[in-house]
Amino acid sequence: MTLYADTPKTLSITDLRAMKQTGEKITSLTAYDASFSALLDLTGIEVILVGDSLGMVVQGHNSTLPVAIRDMVYHCRCVTSARKRAFVVADMPFASYAAPQQAMSNAARLMQAGGAQMVKLEGAKIDVIEFLVDQGIPVCGHLGLLPQSVNRIGGYKVQGREPAQAQQILKDALAIERAGAGLLVLECVPAMLAAEITQNLTIPVIGIGAGPACDGQVLVLYDMLNITVGNHPRFSKNFMAEADSIEDAVKRYHRAVKNGQFPATEHTY
Repeated sequence: MTLYADTPKTLSITDLRAMKQTGEKITSLTAYDASFSALLDLTGIEVILVGDSLGMVVQGHNSTLPVAIRDMVYHCRCVTSARKRAFVVADMPFASYAAPQQAMSNAARLMQAGGAQMVKLEGAKIDVIEFLVDQGIPVCGHLGLLPQSVNRIGGYKVQGREPAQAQQILKDALAIERAGAGLLVLECVPAMLAAEITQNLTIPVIGIGAGPACDGQVLVLYDMLNITVGNHPRFSKNFMAEADSIEDAVKRYHRAVKNGQFPATEHTY
């Protein structure tokens, strides 16, 4: 008799790549605690992102910049303690990966103490990505709008509208894949650019405000449940509006992404 026969298999990056190859959309949401982690897991969400967005929706800051590595490790452990099936990605917070050795130390904490299966970092940090991958650490890239660079770019603005900037984002995406990254998140870029990048990469591309052609979609959980304080981003949708419970709202999101109904035109640039 096989022990734990009823325990679901935890998804791997290989499973996500297979989904891209077969054309099945990948669903992802953020989570920061055990209760939401378990709920997302039960509803079939494939990827849980422990985002540094917790700085805004949990801690009450006006950006992600104050989030520390200890915060990310704590919340990651809360999430991984409750999920059984979903693939867990953890954000590397601001100023935690300026150099390869520093990135290695902090990524190791997220994986060893936090239980993450992959770490995500913003920008075309090719040397850092290559170093982490060489040490056996799976990496998710992040291009387009980079929330940790909000002060440098002057706010939360769509990226890649100008041809030169679009070409640079495509170039960076290809370089990130060559460096060994296993996933890429595209945030707030025009749908046509996201489609071109998704077509040119062999690794799965997860969009947030990047149109319907990406291999999957991710939203901040609090945004899609309509409980975020302040303005809601255009690319998000209130899935609670027609739901009778939080679980129902998450299931509606899951189905909408799988069926290609989300994101719609009004959520796209």
